[in-house]
Amino acid sequence: MNIRTLLFLFILIPIMFFGILLVMLINLFDHSGNAFHKIAAWWGRFSASLFGISIEVIGRENYSTEENYLVISNHAGMADIPLLLGTMNLNLRFLAKEELGKIPLFGRALREAGYVMIKRGQNRDALKSLLAATKVLKSGHSVHIFPEGTRSATGELLPFKRGAFRVAQAGGAPVLPVTIIGSHLITPKKSLKINKGKIRVIIDKPIQPSSFDSVEELMAACSEAITANFNRYRNN
Repeated sequence: MNIRTLLFLFILIPIMFFGILLVMLINLFDHSGNAFHKIAAWWGRFSASLFGISIEVIGRENYSTEENYLVISNHAGMADIPLLLGTMNLNLRFLAKEELGKIPLFGRALREAGYVMIKRGQNRDALKSLLAATKVLKSGHSVHIFPEGTRSATGELLPFKRGAFRVAQAGGAPVLPVTIIGSHLITPKKSLKINKGKIRVIIDKPIQPSSFDSVEELMAACSEAITANFNRYRNN
């Protein structure tokens, strides 16, 4: 634990729950879920500024704010979700682990915002979550999925799983590959420390699912795009 951890506990968490209460009030009149997204995006940017985290975004020109995408990225740090919310100008909904949905008030706000909870390791429940994510994608929102399924402790890439790419094919939206570099050093796995540092977010060009004959081919193309950017920018 360090000073940034204390800032998180005593400043950012209270701000977050105040924001959640505000969202729940707005949701009484506006059921779009957009209020949560806007407040969470601001919270992500404010957190980075408070902690002294520098964020470099490469490839903003590769996507349109007027379209919806199935966004995929590697998962290296606890801050990846607020990081992406704060840096990408898309109305994103995330596929999030079930445990987050059980946090009082926060879990309710996630569900009301259109986030999809997934129970890892349970094939039938996981399939239901993927079908729900497809429905959100077809409704006109962009959806984000971490295809690795878990965080990398070292920042290295982990093998992709097929679920995200099934959603892409069923939803008919282009896949937007995003590479995150450095977030594992900001919030190390199995540690309470929060460090300052630099994070790179590299956004590649959209990949059309219809260009591939199988889920495996689509997954391989997306993995290749993220891996290429990871290797290109990791030491720069």
